[in-house]
Amino acid sequence: MSESATIHGMPGATGVHGSPAAVDSWDRDRWAAHADHLLAAVAPYTSPGGARVTLPGPEGGYGRAIDGLEGFARTFLLGGFRLAGERGDDPHGYAERFAAGLATGTDPASPERWPRLAEHGQAKVEAASIALILDLTRPWIWDRLDAVVQEQVVDYLAEAVGDDTYPRINWVWFRLVVQTFLRGAGGPHALAEMRQDLATHDTFARADGWLADGAERSFDHYNGWALHLYPTLWARMAGAHDLAAERREHDVAQLDRFLGDALALVGGDGSPLVQGRSLAYRFAAAAPFWVGAMAEVPSHSPGRLRHAASAVVGHFAGRGAPDDDGLLTLGWHHAWPRIAQAYSGPGSPYWASKGMLGLALPADHPVWTAPAEPLPVQTGDVLRTVAAPGWIVSGTRADGVVRVVNHGTDHALPGAQGGDSPLYARLGYSTATSPWLDEQSWDSPAEQSVTLLDADGRATHRTGFEVLSGPEVRGHGDSAVAVAASRAAAHWLDPEPGQRDHGSGRRGTATPAGTLTTVSLVRGPWEVRCVQVDDVPDGAAPVALRVSGWPTVAGDGLDSRLEPLVGDWTAGTVERDGASPLGEHARVPVLDAAVEPGRRLAVLLTLRGTAPDPVPAPDPTAADDPATLTLDGTDAVVRWPDGVTTSTRLD
Repeated sequence: MSESATIHGMPGATGVHGSPAAVDSWDRDRWAAHADHLLAAVAPYTSPGGARVTLPGPEGGYGRAIDGLEGFARTFLLGGFRLAGERGDDPHGYAERFAAGLATGTDPASPERWPRLAEHGQAKVEAASIALILDLTRPWIWDRLDAVVQEQVVDYLAEAVGDDTYPRINWVWFRLVVQTFLRGAGGPHALAEMRQDLATHDTFARADGWLADGAERSFDHYNGWALHLYPTLWARMAGAHDLAAERREHDVAQLDRFLGDALALVGGDGSPLVQGRSLAYRFAAAAPFWVGAMAEVPSHSPGRLRHAASAVVGHFAGRGAPDDDGLLTLGWHHAWPRIAQAYSGPGSPYWASKGMLGLALPADHPVWTAPAEPLPVQTGDVLRTVAAPGWIVSGTRADGVVRVVNHGTDHALPGAQGGDSPLYARLGYSTATSPWLDEQSWDSPAEQSVTLLDADGRATHRTGFEVLSGPEVRGHGDSAVAVAASRAAAHWLDPEPGQRDHGSGRRGTATPAGTLTTVSLVRGPWEVRCVQVDDVPDGAAPVALRVSGWPTVAGDGLDSRLEPLVGDWTAGTVERDGASPLGEHARVPVLDAAVEPGRRLAVLLTLRGTAPDPVPAPDPTAADDPATLTLDGTDAVVRWPDGVTTSTRLD
């Protein structure tokens, strides 16, 4: 079970670069206008027959034909939500616009025809979006297509039937959604395959409503914008009613439990956690909040769910996404192509449309009429644990920053000897910082890591680590401390050349460097990180133990510190340009110590932001007293920078 504790927060504002703790959410008119702005901006990039939307930018990893299909399918999501929520009222002509594209794209003789599902795997992804919206907007698009076009569409989608090449990850939903539409439209489908895909999805289930994206320890935003989204939308499809009836109660309960964690992971300024692959989808991270409203989850009010979604979309709208031309580029706040994976193209960011799913709900739905309610971090400091991904979550009301300390996620299996993915295997992530994503950081972990260095300064990887202690909160109130621990068979990696980046770490030849045990004690903006080199194998020659802190960028207003507590440490800073989507010049504090097997050392990490005007906040550089740590056997007695003393067992 996950545990949680709420610590009384200091009064103040809620975001590093945000606004005071108001909970004014966008109303439906503003949401609709934002959607219409996005759809108008992409219209000039539509092919003459309407089948392809090829947005500006370099050709994607799968070629221009896939770029155009992605651009169509992902904007079709947004247009379909608008049409459904207005119950067919269509002053912008979305039904006609997308119907033309459907006719052209599925015509085998058209020069604009879409790549077939049997021709390219990415077509399977986009086909699911097309099928989903055809079902959602049936009276206004599908039922009005002429018989020849309907036959073309069925023929195009039918290649999903009998295709056993869909990866056993979130992709099982792409085959299932397509076959469900076909079933509802009287087309070919395989009921046994549909049941198989549902059974595969059930194997993803982990503790407390979380789902792993496959067999690996893969936890990220796909939980919300895919693995919890599709069950609810699928259950509403015409071809799913009998299959969904026996699952609905369980799926809603799991979604309800997951949302408790998802809400706590949104920063006070609306930023989602900057962690995991496909970050270019940006405000797709708002999707689970709309899904919760659609599923009528019992534990979270419609007003809070709407406010969470508004905060996320508003975060990006106020920081350059969409850009001045109304387009979503590959990037985070602004264009930053390095954030892309190998499968990304110029149309890929429009999976962000999922974050606007609420527009499919009509204006009289409670999610639009209920008063807004604040996010957890806007009402007080949050300290909780999330069992499945092995995360400690610490949010501070004074600055709105939500931090995650990670002892359970690496996008790999236990015992793996691959490289660390900066997107998954770092020890810390937050809503105010980004992992470094330059090539050097993939090969040699730089920020938020505990590593051994060789004579050339190359750092080890921890992927495949062993979870020693699942995260838990110990104590209550102001003295609550969250604890988690892991042990890594640290290894240097010589990566194989020419790898395509799908988000996981690099493959290569691993060289053992030693065993590292890391224990984290977390409270407020601080982490006491206890580290120990357990052993060094014969032949390995690490020259230093390194602990690195929170990465920041110039001008971000963050206070990131790394201070010695136990041991003899040498302080330094690693600085790099072009490593972070949040700013050009990035830096991270580091501490180095001699390699002494069996000796437990410790450091203090701090990450704080400045509260925005007009609410004053304590000066983050002046409020702290020196922290101390006393290790007494298995007890760690910490005097924290705010003067509170806690005692925690490290076993």
